[in-house]
Amino acid sequence: METDVKLTKLASCAGCGAKVGAGTLSRLLEGFETHFDPRLIVGYDKSDDACVYVVDEDTALIQTTDFFPPIVDDPFLYGQIAAANALSDVYAMGGEPKLALNILCVAEAMGDDAVREILRGGYSKVYEAGAVIAGGHTIQGAEPLYGLAVSGFVSPHRVLTNSAAKPGDALILTKPLGIGILTTAAKADLVEAKVLQRIYQQMAALNKTARDIMVNFPVHSCTDVTGFSLLGHSYEMAQGSGCSIHILSQQVPYHPEAYELAEMGFIPAGAYRNRAHVQDGVCVPGDVSRALQDIFYDPQTSGGLLIALPEEAAPALLRALQDAIPQAELIGYATGKADFPLYLEP
Repeated sequence: METDVKLTKLASCAGCGAKVGAGTLSRLLEGFETHFDPRLIVGYDKSDDACVYVVDEDTALIQTTDFFPPIVDDPFLYGQIAAANALSDVYAMGGEPKLALNILCVAEAMGDDAVREILRGGYSKVYEAGAVIAGGHTIQGAEPLYGLAVSGFVSPHRVLTNSAAKPGDALILTKPLGIGILTTAAKADLVEAKVLQRIYQQMAALNKTARDIMVNFPVHSCTDVTGFSLLGHSYEMAQGSGCSIHILSQQVPYHPEAYELAEMGFIPAGAYRNRAHVQDGVCVPGDVSRALQDIFYDPQTSGGLLIALPEEAAPALLRALQDAIPQAELIGYATGKADFPLYLEP
């Protein structure tokens, strides 16, 4: 849907690139007094995708929230992408989303038609996920914002966290990288329409299929790769799991157009924040180009799942994923804790 007002022009930053840096968040939350509840098995202290609260021996509640400024001008597509991104946190925990609440900030320059289309886009993705939007909250502000608060369910015995990878695990990524770089370059009209359509389709795609496949395998750990980048989220997995993660640079899927744009310097601000937070924990023992490293630090919006599971089970999971998600690739492995949390292998 075309609108008179370009949504991306109303926002100072876009998509998951708007996230506050992980290091900043840690400092802001340090020292807060909180209640202890043994039923809260995953909280904000875990740097995970969502919180998990045990209801009974068969049921755990997953709760998360995610919203961001427009990353595209089409309001319906913006709603779809923001909703898919929010739902992804539940899928990353191995759960199924059931309820959602809209979070919406309307800028003065937006017309009613644009607002309706954003909400309709969100509803379409929640419906596709098999969940229900049961209400929400809307305010007026300087910039558009949209997303969801999502509740889902999972067996407490099958919760997946980002801190349970084990030495010997293989790592699989389900969506290619480069979204932040491409959307940054798109603002300067440097990305062809067919490439934009490809990345728009990727961002709007739910991680439901990947989740439904992976839960049939002995997965140890999972997270979705979003605003903190592949290296940022891999760093959290390595630190939380007490292991080191080795990224096989030549096997990581990315949009080829992003490489040339990275060489030209079209790097979103979020990538620099990610690099500043993580780079001291990254060892690059060989020749990995600066442009490729920038792609690995690039903030992703509605990115794929990063899955850790035993090496012997990885080929079967990869085959099953690639039957439905051809871009999925095996991108690395975990070892015992070494001198660095992350290694970028050439």
